Amino acid sequence: MNTDTGRGTADDPSALARPAPRETPPAPPVTVRLALPTDAPAIAAVHQASRQVTMPYLPPQRRTHAEVTRWIREIVLPQSHTLVAVRGAELLGYAALQGELLEQLYLRPDVRRAGIGSRLLAEARRYRPDGLYLHVFQLNTDARAFYAHHGFRVVAVNDGSSNMENLPDLTLRWTPVPAPRFRRGTP
Repeated sequence: MNTDTGRGTADDPSALARPAPRETPPAPPVTVRLALPTDAPAIAAVHQASRQVTMPYLPPQRRTHAEVTRWIREIVLPQSHTLVAVRGAELLGYAALQGELLEQLYLRPDVRRAGIGSRLLAEARRYRPDGLYLHVFQLNTDARAFYAHHGFRVVAVNDGSSNMENLPDLTLRWTPVPAPRFRRGTP
């Protein structure tokens, strides 16, 4: 009878000396929390990497990592309700809201299409349940598809004269669908 447990049998004593195979521990869960000032360098890294990979039509970045970190720490965090998606100590993405404006939502390029952007957007919606709007470059077809999938609709088409990059963009808006109201006596 073979009673092999993966570590050998009494017929093969040398196999008993081998360590049991180690299982890879599961990755910590992704959580969304408010950003802290200490997150600024990681947020800046996500911002720079995401723009470089997902928006190749933009001019090359002129700002250093230190300059972007300072902008995040001194401008974005104090002026925005900023959420971060983290897995353990690893920052995966962030979203910055200014009132109803979803000013920024960026992910590390290697974690795109894994539900993390959707998690950040869901938290932003919880924070602003009456609706959100945002601006997106017309060339950013992936972002446009993401937001359309999540119920955002085009409310304005812009020629680019109102953004720093001078690229045509769209204003998108999400408004929650009211729950149906039932009257007494109706089926």
